[in-house]
Amino acid sequence: MKKAINSSRRTAIKSSVFGLLTVSLPSIVYSNDILKISRSGDHSSVLFHRYPSIDDEIVNEVVSVSHFNLDRVKELVDPRPELARATWDWSFGDWETALGAASHVGRRDIAEYLMSKGARPDIFTYAMFGDYEVVKSMVEATPGVQSIAGPHGISLLRHARAGARSKELSTQQKSNSVKLIEYLEELGNADIQERDIPISDSDKQKYLGDYMYGDGEKDGLSVKLNMREMLSLGKLGKGGGALFQKAPNLFTYNGITSIEIIFEVVGDKVISLSIHEPDLILKARKV
Repeated sequence: MKKAINSSRRTAIKSSVFGLLTVSLPSIVYSNDILKISRSGDHSSVLFHRYPSIDDEIVNEVVSVSHFNLDRVKELVDPRPELARATWDWSFGDWETALGAASHVGRRDIAEYLMSKGARPDIFTYAMFGDYEVVKSMVEATPGVQSIAGPHGISLLRHARAGARSKELSTQQKSNSVKLIEYLEELGNADIQERDIPISDSDKQKYLGDYMYGDGEKDGLSVKLNMREMLSLGKLGKGGGALFQKAPNLFTYNGITSIEIIFEVVGDKVISLSIHEPDLILKARKV
């Protein structure tokens, strides 16, 4: 193989293969990194560790802002339309696409933009749009599909209701949404949610706090109250998915059926939690 003439030529060759320099990338960090590559020739120190997979931080941001920020979604997706199909695991297999994010919060504008860039609509998207005929045909083609939950355990009916709350619906769109909601309500199982044992506000307090499972400063989890005043589990210091109590001190996470979170209680004091996955049990002490 011939030796490259100089660093600039190496970078130009690289860009022709992976498109590093021929598109406007959605992160100024990438731009800085490319300059470092061209000057030093050291790729390993600046490329994402799973390159050529797209950086996790970019994927996470696309899915996150698809809940509420159309302008930022466009900034990220316009240069790289493939990001319209971005998918993120929020924890324990709670997968969500960018389009799924827009769908369960009723953001028709963001959903329409993502679809124009190649996002793949599913039954939850059509429910949010109030597409009665499409959803009805999918239910009839796949009996029982209406009872499958979407991201975060959110039901098909709740997606339809989210779409109907938009303030900019035409008369026809409102009519379609109402018709779909009535149809899903009549099915009787399009709004199956986690059936949890209620917890009083005072009882919630004993679970709140940080739980450490290792000696590292980040080796821990936090139990907090989310915006709906529900218990939630997330990375240390951060919010996370909702916890649903299925038995005393036993919870599931955000509609994920294979996960159980069990709190160890002595007297009336929580001293630890353990997470039970199919191939792992993780115990964390409360600090």
